[in-house]
Amino acid sequence: MTSTKELLELDLRHVWHPFTQMSLWPGDEPLIIARGEGNWLVDSEGRRYLDAVSSLWCTVHGHNRRELNEAIEAQLHQVAHSTMLGLTHAPAIRLAAKLASLAPQPLTKVFYSDSGSTAVEVALKMAYQYQQLTGHPLRRRIGALTDAYHGDTLGSVSVGGMSLFHERFKDLVFPVARTTLTSVDQLFEAHGHELAAFVVEPLIQGAAGMLLQPMGWLKRVEALCKKHGVLLICDEVATGFGRTGTMFAVEQEEVSPDFLCVAKGLTGGYLPLAATLTTERVFDAFLGTAAEQKTFFHGHTYTGNPLACAAALANLALFESEQTLERMKPVQKMLTAGLDRIRTLSNVLEVRQRGFMVGIELKGYPPHARTGFQVCKAARADGVLLRPLGDVLVLMPPLSLTGDEARLLTGVVFDRISALARA
Repeated sequence: MTSTKELLELDLRHVWHPFTQMSLWPGDEPLIIARGEGNWLVDSEGRRYLDAVSSLWCTVHGHNRRELNEAIEAQLHQVAHSTMLGLTHAPAIRLAAKLASLAPQPLTKVFYSDSGSTAVEVALKMAYQYQQLTGHPLRRRIGALTDAYHGDTLGSVSVGGMSLFHERFKDLVFPVARTTLTSVDQLFEAHGHELAAFVVEPLIQGAAGMLLQPMGWLKRVEALCKKHGVLLICDEVATGFGRTGTMFAVEQEEVSPDFLCVAKGLTGGYLPLAATLTTERVFDAFLGTAAEQKTFFHGHTYTGNPLACAAALANLALFESEQTLERMKPVQKMLTAGLDRIRTLSNVLEVRQRGFMVGIELKGYPPHARTGFQVCKAARADGVLLRPLGDVLVLMPPLSLTGDEARLLTGVVFDRISALARA
C-alpha cells in the first residue's frame, strides 16, 4: 500500500492544483482525503474533519449517502454514458422534467453541460444568438456586476469582474458593460438598447467574498431587463439547491429569469453535471429548417451523462423525502446564533450570511500574510475543514448539517479568530 508520504511526493511531482500557488503547496501541509462519512471527511491518516465548505460548495446531503450510491450503481449496470447528440436516455429526460417542475415558470427547457462555467457559457451564447435570430443584431453586449464571478472558461471570465482572477486574461475576453449595485439603473439607461443579456448571481455574490445584495435589488433588475428588452441570466451555480434557504435564490424575490444556470449541488456533490434552463420563447427562436442554420451549435461529450443524471434525480428525491428545506431552518438559526458571537470580535470586519452561505471578513491584516488561510489551517487541528477567499472565511456546510455540528463549526471559528486577535 502506498504511504501518505509517497502519495504526497507523487502529487508534488505531477499534479498542478487549481487556484493554488504551487511553490507554497508543500509547506501548506496538504491533506489526502481518503473517504467521506456524512458531513465529515477522513484523511489518509484517519483524522476526521467537518466538511464546512461542502467540498467546494457542492455537497448537499453529506458524503457516502446510501440513496445516491445506489442510484449511481443501478445506472452503472445499465449504461455509464451515451451521447445526447442525436440520442437521448431516460435519466436525462426525467431530470429535465423534474428541474422544469421545480424552477420558476416559464423555465421549461433544459440544456445540459458539465460545470458551472459551461452552464453560464451556454446561457451567454443562447442569449446572444436569440437576439440575432429575433431581429436585434445590435444587441451584442452583456451587462454584469463588478466583483462578479461566473466561472473560468473565457466567456464566463469575460462577464467576471474580479481582477485577482481575471486581469491576466483581459486581452482574450470580450468587453462587458459593468455596473455596481447602486448604479444599475444608469447602466440600463445608457446601454439598455445594446445589451443582449444581464448576468447576475442572485442575492449573494459567492466568490467575491459572500457579498449581499439588498432585498428588492434583484426584482428591480428583472424590471429593468423587461423594460429594455434585455434577457436576464441568473447564475445559481452556488446559490441553487437550498443554499440560501429556498430551492433557488430567485424564489425569495419572485423573480423569473430568462435563463437559470445550475451545477454544483445538482448531483448532491457526487458527479459533474450542469444545466441551463430557459423558456419556450427563447427555445422557439432557434427552430427552423436546416438551411436557415438557426441551430444552437454547442455541446459537450459528457452532456447529460446518465450516471450524473441518476445521481441528480436521487439528490432531488432526498430533498422531498427528508424535507431538507424545512429541516435546515432550525440549524440555520443555530448557525446564525454562533455567527452573532463571532461578530463581536475586534478583528472581524463583517459577517455576511444568506442561509447556509456565510462570509466572515477579517480586518487589519496585509494580504500577503495569508491570514485567512492561516485561520483555516489552524481550524484543522479542531477537526474543521475550511477554505478562505483571501481574508474572508467561507462557511458553506452541507444542508445535512446538524445542530451539534453547527455549534462546533462556529465555536471553532470563534476560538481561532480570537486566538489570532491575541497573537
